[in-house]
Amino acid sequence: MFDSINPYNLQVIKRRSHWQAPQLGRAVMLSSERFLHWRRLELSERIGPLKQLSKLLLEKKEGLARMASLEMGKPLVQSEGEIEKCAWLCDHYAEHAEAYLANEPVEIDAAKAWVAYEPMGVILGIMPWNFPYWQALRFALPTILAGNVVLLKHAPNVQGCAEALEALMLEAGFPESTFTNIPIPVQYVSGLIEHPDVMGVSLTGSERAGKAVGRAAGEALKPSLLELGGSNAFIVLADADIEKSVDLGMSARLQNNGQSCIAAKRFILEASIADDFVDCLLEKLDGISIGDPLDRITQLGPLARVDLAENLQKQVLASIRKGASKLHGAEVEGAMYPATVLDKLAPGMPAFDEETFGPVFGISRVSGAEEAAYLANSTRYGLGVSICTADVERALGLGKKLKDGALFINEMVKSHPALPFGGSGISGYGRELGSQGIRAFCNVKTYYQA
Repeated sequence: MFDSINPYNLQVIKRRSHWQAPQLGRAVMLSSERFLHWRRLELSERIGPLKQLSKLLLEKKEGLARMASLEMGKPLVQSEGEIEKCAWLCDHYAEHAEAYLANEPVEIDAAKAWVAYEPMGVILGIMPWNFPYWQALRFALPTILAGNVVLLKHAPNVQGCAEALEALMLEAGFPESTFTNIPIPVQYVSGLIEHPDVMGVSLTGSERAGKAVGRAAGEALKPSLLELGGSNAFIVLADADIEKSVDLGMSARLQNNGQSCIAAKRFILEASIADDFVDCLLEKLDGISIGDPLDRITQLGPLARVDLAENLQKQVLASIRKGASKLHGAEVEGAMYPATVLDKLAPGMPAFDEETFGPVFGISRVSGAEEAAYLANSTRYGLGVSICTADVERALGLGKKLKDGALFINEMVKSHPALPFGGSGISGYGRELGSQGIRAFCNVKTYYQA
């Protein structure tokens, strides 16, 4: 059974039976048949339902947002923001898909030569619970517009959101089996990747899941895209505006109750301004509203599951035993976890070396910008970095020394429909969004005419 459980009060919202092998086999067969028709449509015909989907997302925003907040604890205002961002995604690709997928002429010693981006077939998407709408559509919509069809294996605890997405796609006018929600247990995944009709797989999830999916895709000689965890550095240099940096850092750490791969997790501060930054941070954290995610004033709700809160507490306490100083929080009650500040964080501590998927601010103090860059790189992750400074050129110079997939100057790391999104190291490989995202599951095909 798949249980949707409200993490705020731990009450079961709904229990669902997962599919068995015959149901999954039929879904793959129908998707394969749909692909043969869907790929032949003109791009303008594939774009048509996208505009209706954008409209429906905004019309149904209240109910969709409530479902996300109930199932995984996101504050309601943030859930509504997620729906709005999904509509923005639709609008972006409706406007730019034609340019992203256009043939690219190549001038060589031939009468004519060009590169085309053609669909591959049935693509499996394995998506997480933390952004139950955005993550799924970020993968699915560009993939479908390119002429593929999609199977969505969503997280068990957000099946209400998954069902709502499938219904929305149908209502918007996407044909049946273009986007199929497949409620299957994890043990079915490797066999599904091996299925001859499944041509590729995209995963957003943990390092452990990424290794398993990457291994299965490699053995099947199929392309995979892995968007995994992060331990993003948030660097504050001595010339930064402290209060603005604190406000930005709080947004970057507390969004989605701290459960985001791109959240700021390691706060690397120049020593001369570190005390001022921490004092301002502690004062502001005392004023945030914590509680029921359905209350519109709530800024910090529960983590998505009790075990996630317990695991986060283990990381925090182990870091304290290794020398970190607790300045705020570090208490757990059910799935509720308060904003927590750890000072004197250093490599070798779990809160530095591992991803902390919850509202934990890890403070490290450095002598200058060069040490800040070195410490930012002292991780196996490589998703994104923020640098707060009055000297943009200095930040750009530091950025070239950082291994991450994104650099944001005086801004939190975030995804944008027009920009490629992804990381390096154990943060994964491949890119979503932008032109790179819509081409991720395309056959990059050479045409040569003598």
